[in-house]
Amino acid sequence: MTTLLLARHGETAWNREGRVQGWAPTELTDTGRDQAEALGAWLSEAYDVDRVVASDLRRTRETTARLREAGADLPDPTLDRAWRERAFGVYQGFLAEELFEREPGHEPGDSVSALAAAPEGAEAIDQFCARVESAWSGLRERVDDGETALLVTHGGVVKVVLSLVAERSRAAALTAHSPPNCSVAEVRLDGDGAELVAEGVTVWDQDGF
Repeated sequence: MTTLLLARHGETAWNREGRVQGWAPTELTDTGRDQAEALGAWLSEAYDVDRVVASDLRRTRETTARLREAGADLPDPTLDRAWRERAFGVYQGFLAEELFEREPGHEPGDSVSALAAAPEGAEAIDQFCARVESAWSGLRERVDDGETALLVTHGGVVKVVLSLVAERSRAAALTAHSPPNCSVAEVRLDGDGAELVAEGVTVWDQDGF
């Protein structure tokens, strides 16, 4: 049985403020660093990780480094820009509320992942989803039978992957809230099949970050 773990990066200041990050080089807050270290300690006890893949953006690279520093016996990560969050172009840095005022038709609480607009420098939804779906297929092909692989990535990416694994509609997945910072989803592969075992797991969080 092959296990794929999908972890979202730790908290950033823009997460806390509700800003659209996209490809911004945001760093972790003190809380985000504590989250990553707690997750790393938990991973070292719960799993034997054979492979680590991460988005190459700053917040995911920092999260991955903190996981390893916390005692998790993790191999060197492979950084891959295919696992980046959706690019939001000139909308990067906006408060989500401001975006929805500019782009009417969204329900209260909608995620910016579902934003249909593709302003200058942004990826359209179809482009973003196609990128993630291709990266997911590639990762599934590369992992060996029986391996446990850890993917450190972003909320929007996790939602797209889970829409594939759990057979959720793309619209439902993208409008849903992003998973908590440093939460983990577990997917098991058996042949050509994939089973979502758990999502949004923060059992490492004993201090209520």
